[in-house]
Amino acid sequence: MPRKPARHHRLLPVRPLTFSPFARSVARVATAYLVKHYMHNAVQQSAGDEFKEKLKIIGRHSESSEDEEFDGVVQADFAFFDPKPDDFHGVKTLLQSYLDNKQWDLSGFVDLILGQTTVGTVVKLEDDEDNGVFSIITALNLGRYKDHKCITELKEFLLNICHEKDKIGNLRSLLGDEAQKVGLLVSQCVVNLPPELLPPLYDALFDEISWATEDEPTEELRNSFRFKFYLVVSKFYKQKNANQKRSSSTDKDEAFVYIKPEDEILHKLSMWSFLFPLQTQQVATHELKNYQLTGIVMAVKAEDISSFRQQLHALINGS
Repeated sequence: MPRKPARHHRLLPVRPLTFSPFARSVARVATAYLVKHYMHNAVQQSAGDEFKEKLKIIGRHSESSEDEEFDGVVQADFAFFDPKPDDFHGVKTLLQSYLDNKQWDLSGFVDLILGQTTVGTVVKLEDDEDNGVFSIITALNLGRYKDHKCITELKEFLLNICHEKDKIGNLRSLLGDEAQKVGLLVSQCVVNLPPELLPPLYDALFDEISWATEDEPTEELRNSFRFKFYLVVSKFYKQKNANQKRSSSTDKDEAFVYIKPEDEILHKLSMWSFLFPLQTQQVATHELKNYQLTGIVMAVKAEDISSFRQQLHALINGS
């Protein structure tokens, strides 16, 4: 059976997946900013001219106002591929702020991701000579890679940002004694990637993890994919007064604006989570004046992934 059959998707107009009109407006403004930020990073990483032009097309449509949404369609055929060394700069660009502004062995982290070819996917444009990477998703066993500098620094970062006494013990356990059972779920994409890609992208990841428990050549490798937990590091927008009492369910919905739709599902399914402040530049707009870009760490049981997949399909197909 082919591991990653190509899946074609048109690049659709921007429609952030949030549940209230106000949150959609906020997400749209945030998206426009993040496109510019990503484009700047792509230029700094010497991305090819063709890829940069494609990002500009995405960015122009993301910046159209809520009242003047782009009604056309930009044709783009996306396909899923195994990670390979040529993807290094594209993946590194996507993960540039993965640990906020921390200086760490990001290159080593990207090498781990690209070296694990049986589990993990990059999304590119089919037949694209520029080889631009639009998304990366993988799961790394924290025990298997514990001696690598990048994983050691990642663990130190997580322990340093956790200031909740009732969570630090759980975090230490997952990073220490239980690390062999923990998959670091890494998922990042260029903003405005069609949300229709998300369900097949996550399906591919978790199918590969299941196949790896049977197909890897050694028992040690097969066991390294028998995850009991997943750890997720991400970010979203949090209302600055979110901890104050709210008068309506609408207010509650708007307490958080998720940059990645799947994060809302993971957050609800998580057995525990904690927030941490970011040093990353804040989007300075009127719509976001009451919001703060905030980091979040979530721990999810592997047994809940089936529910996650079902809910993700329902969210995207029903949006």
